[in-house]
Amino acid sequence: MNKINISDKFELFTEQWTPKIIAETNGQLVKIAKGSGELVWHKHDNEDELFIVFKGQLTLQLKAGDVVLNPGEMYVVAKGVEHCPKAEADTHFMMIEPASTAHTGETVSEITVSSDHQEWI
Repeated sequence: MNKINISDKFELFTEQWTPKIIAETNGQLVKIAKGSGELVWHKHDNEDELFIVFKGQLTLQLKAGDVVLNPGEMYVVAKGVEHCPKAEADTHFMMIEPASTAHTGETVSEITVSSDHQEWI
């Protein structure tokens, strides 16, 4: 394992809402993504999902109320909790989640990335 510069990794792609895997530890994938606008409402029945913001602002819309994350802030969406990430333009964030976590849970849309197409960078 080599040292990873997260800022450099964000420079390697432009796609929105398309997580890129940068590391794996104990069955957990460390992913980074860029977002602008809204993803889709979804949930993960069996996995928690941790979000950490590096740039911009990410709002995790929840049925119980929104959680707004700014750079340096993190939040764990508990398994089974329906959520819809919404981002200011060019927001950069990290997710740490079990390798079994489907991108948009069982909700499939035109922006869903299948487990077969997850990309390492």
